[in-house]
Amino acid sequence: QYKFRDLTIEELKNVSKTYPNFTFSMNTYTFKDGSQKDLLNFSGTVPVRYGNSYNIPIQLWILDSHPFAPPICFLKPTANMGISVGKHVDAHGRIYLPYLQNWSHPKSTVIGLIKEMIAKFEEELPLYSLSSSDAARQSELLSYIAKITEGETDMKSRSKIGDKNEGFFNKITVVGAGDLGIACVLAVAAKGVADKVILLDLSEGAAKGGTMDLEIFALPNVEISKDFSASTDSKVVILTVNSLGNAQTYLDVIQSNVDLFRGIIPAISHYSQNAVLLIASHPVEIMTYVSWKLSAFPKSRVIGVGANLDSERFQYVLTNLLKADLLAKDAWVIGEQGEDKVPSWTGDNLVADQTEGMAARNSREKMANRAMEVLKGKGQRSWSVGLSVADLTDSILKDKRKVHSVSTLAKGCCNINSEVFLSLPCILGTSGVIEMVKLEEDPLAQEKLQSSAASIHDLQQQLKL
Repeated sequence: QYKFRDLTIEELKNVSKTYPNFTFSMNTYTFKDGSQKDLLNFSGTVPVRYGNSYNIPIQLWILDSHPFAPPICFLKPTANMGISVGKHVDAHGRIYLPYLQNWSHPKSTVIGLIKEMIAKFEEELPLYSLSSSDAARQSELLSYIAKITEGETDMKSRSKIGDKNEGFFNKITVVGAGDLGIACVLAVAAKGVADKVILLDLSEGAAKGGTMDLEIFALPNVEISKDFSASTDSKVVILTVNSLGNAQTYLDVIQSNVDLFRGIIPAISHYSQNAVLLIASHPVEIMTYVSWKLSAFPKSRVIGVGANLDSERFQYVLTNLLKADLLAKDAWVIGEQGEDKVPSWTGDNLVADQTEGMAARNSREKMANRAMEVLKGKGQRSWSVGLSVADLTDSILKDKRKVHSVSTLAKGCCNINSEVFLSLPCILGTSGVIEMVKLEEDPLAQEKLQSSAASIHDLQQQLKL
């Protein structure tokens, strides 16, 4: 069941050589949502010096998407040990480390993780010794916690009564706490789209800037977390992260983003297996393709923001500035973001007579050119993209069956034979793309789409996924 079995086995062999006291087994792991999966895990002790020398017992669970997703790590205290809750350990013994948050194969390894774990535990010892009476109480507490985790207590069953998670709870996660991520959170919150918004802040160190402000002026239903498990059961996950790193070329920039996504998408898709992924990272067409490949989700549930904002602006200009209401309802911007996007049309507004039809087409094209000229130089600021993202999220969560121009798999459309994502008019609902809307046949638009597809495919072939 492990997708990358050979890589996983090779890494665990290295762990066994370095830490021969670890024991390996397959056991059932219960996730926060109550779902279960048989996972490889290993238990053992790591040596820690904190004045004296201590052997700290740990257990690491290896996800089936390893090594592209980080292990789930726990302390395993004996009955005479108590857990010291701190910035790296919670009351259940779950271990949180920067190494886990920034996990990225092949840079990140289990041995590297254990080394950082030891270093952090030497700064703040995670366990302490209990007296005999305390040990008995601790044993009872650990037993009770285990039962909660396994779903064996009445408390869990009672908590489910009337729980909005049962098919009605609209939870979304925004990945990335930069300007775009925060703009998406604010736009979604302002629109009242979701019951719960999780902002996953993957940056290192303490909260800074906008994230800190979100914490200070706490918004209802908005939670900031550094733990991927906080995203569990999200219906929509919005990706806003971009990594420039030390990139020198455009290809380096894209590869840097791909490397970043390799540490994010498997974890996100693990915790929210039925989510719609909404990609706002750049370049959106390629990052949507990367997300589709890394998640193994159906193509309908991986969508890029594409030209949704451009299309809404285009229709607004036609309706309100050029007073062309009839044209606006079937008008779309399609293709790829940037200079290569192209206006197009759905439906058929042309008259039957060929001569009159040609005149109508020419008039429409002149109107489209005027509208596109008005839109030139408008740019896409974080807050405007955030509004567009909230609009798309609203259509998905409320199953509006509304048409949007979004990045979707274009293979089979307009004689495109490669696996590339381009912005095309699509009907959106709770399952993502329900149907692609047929465009009018326009040789010029098709030629531009094919050209975009070819250049995007060429770039994708040079990437290391």
